[in-house]
Amino acid sequence: MDTNGQAQISAPKHTQKTLDIAVKELRQSWKGKPVTLQLKKENSLKREGFHIRQTPTKIFMTSPTETGLLYAAYCLLRMQETGQYSKDSTMEITENPAYEYRVLNHWDNLDGTVERGYAGHSLWDWETLPTDTFATDRYVEYARANASIGINGTVLNNVNASYQILSGTYLNKVKALADIFRPYGIKVYLSVNFASPMQLGKLSTADPLNKEVVKWWKQKAKEIYHLIPDFGGFLVKANSEGQPGPCDFGRTHAEGANMLADALKPHHGIVMWRAFVYNPSDADRAKQAYQEFKPLDGEFRENVIIQIKNGPIDFQPREPYSPLFGAMKRTKEMVEFQITQEYLGASNHLVYLGPLWKEFFNLVSPSSLKAIAGVANIGTATNWCGHPFAQANWYAFGRLAWNPQLSAKEIADEWIKQTFTSNAAFVKPVTDMMLQSREAAVNYMMPLGLHHLFAWGHHYGPEPWCNIPGARADWMPAYYHKADKEGIGFNRSHTGSNATAQYPEALSQTYDNLNTCPEMYLLWFHHVPWTHRMKSGHTLWEELCYKYNQGVQQARSFQKVWDSLKEYIDLQRFGEVQSRLRIQVRDAGWWKDACLLYFQTFSGLPIPYDIERPIHSLDELQKIKLPITNYECPTEAVLNQRR
Repeated sequence: MDTNGQAQISAPKHTQKTLDIAVKELRQSWKGKPVTLQLKKENSLKREGFHIRQTPTKIFMTSPTETGLLYAAYCLLRMQETGQYSKDSTMEITENPAYEYRVLNHWDNLDGTVERGYAGHSLWDWETLPTDTFATDRYVEYARANASIGINGTVLNNVNASYQILSGTYLNKVKALADIFRPYGIKVYLSVNFASPMQLGKLSTADPLNKEVVKWWKQKAKEIYHLIPDFGGFLVKANSEGQPGPCDFGRTHAEGANMLADALKPHHGIVMWRAFVYNPSDADRAKQAYQEFKPLDGEFRENVIIQIKNGPIDFQPREPYSPLFGAMKRTKEMVEFQITQEYLGASNHLVYLGPLWKEFFNLVSPSSLKAIAGVANIGTATNWCGHPFAQANWYAFGRLAWNPQLSAKEIADEWIKQTFTSNAAFVKPVTDMMLQSREAAVNYMMPLGLHHLFAWGHHYGPEPWCNIPGARADWMPAYYHKADKEGIGFNRSHTGSNATAQYPEALSQTYDNLNTCPEMYLLWFHHVPWTHRMKSGHTLWEELCYKYNQGVQQARSFQKVWDSLKEYIDLQRFGEVQSRLRIQVRDAGWWKDACLLYFQTFSGLPIPYDIERPIHSLDELQKIKLPITNYECPTEAVLNQRR
């Protein structure tokens, strides 16, 4: 029995370290009634579920597993810190995770870089692993943070995978991380290169039906599970953006996924096979995942889950949901969200993603999915995520993965109180700012369904005019905005690419009709005349102008809100957020001027007089080239030098 002077914590005899962690967390922070932890099966509880009951004198926590009791401990502490716990009230809580697999995808490379990483280098110090290093404490804190919000899996490496991750040298390093994460209920997974039998095994082929290839993968699986008995499985990006896959050998995605699934099945591993596929062609890129995967419905093994990005293109600030969701009735599906802000100002912009993910769940029933993944935004930055508020997106992902019924507001409120202060004078305005931030970003970047107007390569800042000689058409903004003298937008109706036909009938009809299509998706599904009359009474051109201007004004309002709250938090974090909001406001103006001045060359129409005048010329804006890669976020100094 342990005590912190205010409460007593008692736990049954156990063999794992997990329950020790739960007891330690409660002993350090719990201030309420004595707590008794019980390992016990209940019909209402899944393996990781838990039950918390408060009597007049005690609190009882029950779960079938030690991991479930750890989650219960974190739940109780969260309630305490957010003001949801009262010693005097009765309490009866039963919680089960919505998904068995709640996984972070790290796009970390073996050289320490992170693709679309905006918080420093990779957490994984591959050079010094598997020996004990200074980084070990960081690994423990990483595991602790994930467990506190119910994340139970981590894919350690980039989906653009190096075959070296499967070498004996690196598998021993992976084992070291798995051993650290295991007590926190976290399994490790690996992204694998489909051509690994050729690159690592020196075979002449990676054909999934080749007997030697099948044998190689089965032996590799045995090797992995000998080192890591609870290894989770593989994540695969195949036949997309130049990555090898089964189609290279005349085989289907199902044949490739099933071969790997068969190798993992004896060890209870899974394959998460990504549906992010598109080929350089004249066909509508938004349709290709559906076209490739829908005919394969029912052909995948039971331990294969198709991992689908929330939208049909690529993590844009706003997309309709991917029509592949719900289309494969006999195939397990999971959603892939992007926590890291590749298309949302990286770690310079405050953009809370809870509303984006809730928008998805409003159209795709959470119960139709079998798992959930999020592309991580975590690095070696002192505050983990680069921007102090970017931590909220890591937190929101974990909370929604556990319970997708939570509201974006509830999650923001929890995070603010645990991160800054519970003072209502701070919590309310910051919650409001967070809830508005995603819509503000859509407004100053790509309103009304515009998409993919970003700068080449690093995706930071506007470049709707981008045209790289010899590059693929579907990597160019003009492929998506289709601006001409008549109008703007991608015609995906029945008179265009007919992508609307991929949606269920009611939605298909709604999206297909210019007059019924929601205006937030208008230019996604239709090429619309500049003079088209919007619901506001404005023409399309005027509405675009007002939306961009609104986004700039919203970003400025965030500055005002934050500056008024200086007294409530420490100066360091206040200054970090203040400096990034300054960047965000300037970036918002950059987006507004670049897009309106460029599209004005097609519309030939004036910017409404009551909108702030552009402060740049189009010629000046077209000369801006940021000297950064897709592994970093531009600093304020770099932005000031180039603009």
